[in-house]
Order: sequence, then C-alpha cells, then structure tokens
Amino acid sequence: MSKKQKLEHSEFSGEFEDDGVTVLVDIFRPAGTNNDWTMEVVSEEDDVTSWDEPFATDKDAWEEFLATCEKDGIRSFLTDEDDVAIH
Repeated sequence: MSKKQKLEHSEFSGEFEDDGVTVLVDIFRPAGTNNDWTMEVVSEEDDVTSWDEPFATDKDAWEEFLATCEKDGIRSFLTDEDDVAIH
C-alpha cells in the first residue's frame, strides 16, 4: 500500500474572485522539501487547470496566475469539455 504524500500549501493558495467567477488557486509542493511548486486552478464546476512546468517559488506561481487572469480573463479557467485544461 502506498502512502499518500503530504503536501505543503502556499500562503498564496485560496479562493480568488473576479468578474463574478470564483476559483480555487492551489499552489503546493511535497511537505518538508525545497522542491519546486505546482499550481492548479479549480473552478466551481470542478474544472481543473494545471501547469506543466513547476515554479521555483510560490510567488512565481501566484504571479503567473495573476498574469493569466489579466491576459485571458478568469473565465479562461472554465471549460465546456470534461478535459483538463493545461497552461
């Protein structure tokens, strides 16, 4: 049986609301490590957007999220398909 790895969540993680849309921003890495950070954004309809490349810092991940919202809008995290969106 494999143990589920514990995760450390960034202080930047949490709900983010813009233009009437709320998403959950989750920035995390394995607990007790200095590994790079992973980011996922989950919509209210459980659409998941994941980034292929990890981030050196949690702040880099957060700034990428904000830049994506600025460039594409928060609605870019909503998908009509059941597919996972990848940035």
